[in-house]
Amino acid sequence: MGEVSEVNGTGEMSETAGTKSCDIAIIGGGPAGLTAAIYAARGGAATVVFERQMVGGQIVTTDWVENYPAFPAGISGADLGELMGRQAAELGADIQLFVTVTALRRRGDGAAGGDDGGPAAFRLETDAGEVWSARAVIFATGAVPRKLGIAGEAEYTGRGVSWCATCDGAFYKGKTVAVVGGGDAALEEALFLTKFAAKVYVVHRRHEFRAADIIVQRACAHEQVELVTGFVPTEIQGDGQRVTGLALQSVEDGSARLLPVDGVFEFVGTDPVSELTAGLLASDERGYVVTAIDGATDVPGIFAAGDVTTDPLKQVVTAAADGATAAASALKYLDN
Repeated sequence: MGEVSEVNGTGEMSETAGTKSCDIAIIGGGPAGLTAAIYAARGGAATVVFERQMVGGQIVTTDWVENYPAFPAGISGADLGELMGRQAAELGADIQLFVTVTALRRRGDGAAGGDDGGPAAFRLETDAGEVWSARAVIFATGAVPRKLGIAGEAEYTGRGVSWCATCDGAFYKGKTVAVVGGGDAALEEALFLTKFAAKVYVVHRRHEFRAADIIVQRACAHEQVELVTGFVPTEIQGDGQRVTGLALQSVEDGSARLLPVDGVFEFVGTDPVSELTAGLLASDERGYVVTAIDGATDVPGIFAAGDVTTDPLKQVVTAAADGATAAASALKYLDN
């Protein structure tokens, strides 16, 4: 780090009065954030990425990605995230892992310019006690799994209730588990769990699944998978130590059913990680950030990409595309 007063667009980080400075700060180190870092660093911008977990973000919890270009045989989510992170770092991006941005503030009015008459600058604070100044910000914080909100869920979280089959599947070797959900993630994770569990129930409130037909066909044909449709979970039961059952209720006649299971895996959608944007950026009723086609938000100098945005398709390839677009727009913003 050089002892200079400000970043001046040369692609060099700087420090001043305890504040570290960069051209582009990227919040989130998943496929969207890492792709943005690749494009921003290649564009000559001093780039820092803040990721609260491992490099790759939530993609590391995906056992196998088989629809990302250039990997016809598929690739594990962890490996894909690691490759993206390595590429961004080799291009010069500063990737800070296990660091959470806790506050984001604008300096200047965001339209007429910052304190120095140039582009508006942004102040970021982290849980590591650091303060950063950035000339542009890209939000790529993604989304997190939604909870069912039923009795027993909180009590047995980590003791039979999980949102990551890749992380916890091996604990259920020879046991019985239930997967709740009807999308691609739910059925893909159910099929993954058959590597360990002797029996996998798939519980879905509807009789039709939102998942791709080929995934539904695989699940229907698998001898270890039993589809339980037309039911919703009402309670996760246990013995005080571990999960012992999942109580269900029919959406048609209200009848009850109890599945004896050792674990419950929930895949019922996601919620955006957008707490930092509340009151700052325009969002929809669910909290997803609204962007223009170029990734720009309603605040000049702030861009967003990936699952945190209102884009309907939440896939690795679309997140990466969003990241590239947001970085290109941020670079153009800085040039102007």
